Amino acid sequence: MMTAARETFRSWFYRPWFLGLLAAAVSATLLMTGSLFVAMHQVEQNESLEMNAQGERFLARLEQLFGQLRESLDDLEAQPLRACDYEMIATLQQVSFNYRFVYEAAYMDDSRICSNRPRQEGLSLIRAPDIQGPTYSYWLNTTTEPDENRAALMLGRGNFRVATSRGHLTDMVDLSPGSSLLVVLDHGKRAIPVLGVSQVWPPTEAWPPKKRDALQVTQTRLIYRMPTDNPEYQLVLITPRTGLHIPAVWWWLVPASLTLGIFVGFLVYLLACQRQSLDAELTGAIRRGELQVLYQPIFDLDSRNCVGAEALLRWRRPDGSLTSPDLFIPMAENSGQIRQMTDFVLQRLLEQLGQLLRANPQLYISVNLAACDVMVPRIGQVMARLLTLHRVAARQIAFEVTERGLIDVVVARENLQALRDVGHQVLIDDFGTGYCSLAYLQTLPVDCLKIDKAFIDALGHDAASSGVAPHIIHMAQSLHLKVIAEGIELESQAALLSSEGVKFGQGWLFAHALSAVQFIELITRGRRRAGRRVEDEA
Repeated sequence: MMTAARETFRSWFYRPWFLGLLAAAVSATLLMTGSLFVAMHQVEQNESLEMNAQGERFLARLEQLFGQLRESLDDLEAQPLRACDYEMIATLQQVSFNYRFVYEAAYMDDSRICSNRPRQEGLSLIRAPDIQGPTYSYWLNTTTEPDENRAALMLGRGNFRVATSRGHLTDMVDLSPGSSLLVVLDHGKRAIPVLGVSQVWPPTEAWPPKKRDALQVTQTRLIYRMPTDNPEYQLVLITPRTGLHIPAVWWWLVPASLTLGIFVGFLVYLLACQRQSLDAELTGAIRRGELQVLYQPIFDLDSRNCVGAEALLRWRRPDGSLTSPDLFIPMAENSGQIRQMTDFVLQRLLEQLGQLLRANPQLYISVNLAACDVMVPRIGQVMARLLTLHRVAARQIAFEVTERGLIDVVVARENLQALRDVGHQVLIDDFGTGYCSLAYLQTLPVDCLKIDKAFIDALGHDAASSGVAPHIIHMAQSLHLKVIAEGIELESQAALLSSEGVKFGQGWLFAHALSAVQFIELITRGRRRAGRRVEDEA
């Protein structure tokens, strides 16, 4: 049931129109999500800029305001009058006239309070100061009545008090509903609203926040901490976030994202059609016999005798062009056609070389196995039937697996061991390019390591990989494994490898990949390379 469901999903997933729609939907969604994220970031940035500007205006006004209040108190403290009489009231009125931000000035002693506004209840409420400094005392939020002409801040020195009105604070910045200007006392433990509504304090779990940024943005509020010189208090402006107002430009991005998503989907559709066409061509190629097996000879580096070959699958189209194995082999692995192709190689090599192998028991042919063949015991069953049919010994057919094909080492070990148990050799192809560690290698049933051409090319050069090949050789020798060097093109490479103890090699120095007829001719004539190379006539 699971297999049926998987096959159904695969059949849907490989349909070009489905892939096109999926690509269009995913790309359009990602583009719109990205543009929305940019829009939200822009909104947050605009909020931050507005809040910073508002906080800076408040701070500038507060500095002016406190400066005048302190200066007016200094003037009152310096004059000699100390009694509530008409002369004192005139002095208080003169001070409020001289200083723009002094709304009310008062003198108080043990018995009386006199003010420049005697008919209003301005400073009748006397309580302990909220901040007691060495020179000045501060009263915050002295009235809660919604009257801009009532005192909001009061400073005191000696017997004198001066206060400013709420209007003097709000004429520079208009607080939005729900906003507050707070004075934070007791090292962040208490906050008194000077303007606006009371706020839950502290506004965040950790106060003060670890970040030193003046503006702190939460999901619901903007909190602006104003820098002050006095360590006894802190000024904080809190305002609720007004909600997400998506910029108008985002609504232009929506159709653009949809259009671009459709375009991406169309491209994916075309690519899927092309790939599906290639899949169909590959299926037809197998049916029409366009696939052929070539043989890359393997030589003894000392005697230069051919000891075997690697079977290579090639796709020659009717027009004579060759399709690279790097293109159609991965495609066949993804589509599941690789099993059919592996069976084709095994059957074809035994049909072509069965008689040669029977006549030359020392020869062997190695066949590459895909990851799906390594992970199941199927290949052993196929091979047993073919060996019986063609009367060829199991030791004459070797199997090459890549490190990347060992997806599950435990399962691979069991299946490879089963192949070795009946006589097949197991080779690790392109060793050093995958992730097979020495610890894994020691536990795998392996007879031989094949060193990748890239490491052979680096021999004798100052490249960083020039020491890899000798390291692999010494490691293989310590594990009593044979070594085959791939891609030998120079005599100097062959000599260096032979001096390192490598016994076998393959490459253009000895021969190109040969057709079955050419390979049979090479073996039957007992040809040794003596200054010339067997040319590729395939």
